[in-house]
Amino acid sequence: MAVVKACKILITGANRGLGLEIVKQLSENSFPKQHIFATCRDPDGPKSEALRELVKKHPSAITIIRLDANDPSSVKESAKKVGSLLGNNGLNLLVNNAGIVANGTIQTTTVEDMKNTFNTNVIGPLLIIREYLPYLQMAAKASGTPGMSSNKAAVINISSVAGSMTRMPSIYKHFPTLPYGVSKAGFNMLTVLAAEEFKADEILCMALHPGWVKTELGGDDATLESKESVAGMLRVIANLTEMQHGGFLDYTGETVTW
Repeated sequence: MAVVKACKILITGANRGLGLEIVKQLSENSFPKQHIFATCRDPDGPKSEALRELVKKHPSAITIIRLDANDPSSVKESAKKVGSLLGNNGLNLLVNNAGIVANGTIQTTTVEDMKNTFNTNVIGPLLIIREYLPYLQMAAKASGTPGMSSNKAAVINISSVAGSMTRMPSIYKHFPTLPYGVSKAGFNMLTVLAAEEFKADEILCMALHPGWVKTELGGDDATLESKESVAGMLRVIANLTEMQHGGFLDYTGETVTW
């Protein structure tokens, strides 16, 4: 099985759900010299207890960093903190996983839900990518190898079929999550345009759908356990090349239509 060999990895929304499982699986199969920066809104709060327990098991492999995707100053501070710990080889892998879901239709969605969902799911990742870009560029240059890969320098945006223009209409009546779908469609466009900008730096950028997963966000009716989803996503991430740059795949490696 392919292994994610990126040395320096940052994961947002790492205190629960998919983010926590990504940190768990990476730390259990830790590649030598690999270090994970696990970010969350409230590192000392009750919702981060599982992450803190994980750090106790792997103290040399994980550092918890405060990062609230909804707070630009928090994003800036996190980048300064991580930058001071990275060294000269930069950040190899940024996983934009933090996100929120809001239900609603054209008739029921509130302005507040639209603003909050868009701030967290689109503006937050935009600011995170911008603040961490210098460290990704540093890693790309330090690698000394041509081409693109997740081990060199990459941005992986954890998206959803809810953001797919072709897939969402057929499932909308079962999942009336207009704010979430609209924000994920924006997130997908952010991915495509970031990929366009990052070509010259050879920083890989793509969107990844984890499947419908049994998490706080996915709900109890979901069909997939987080362990299986994350194992699949890590296999996909480990095998990425420039061929998938700007693409949209699911956790099995299948292409998702935009």
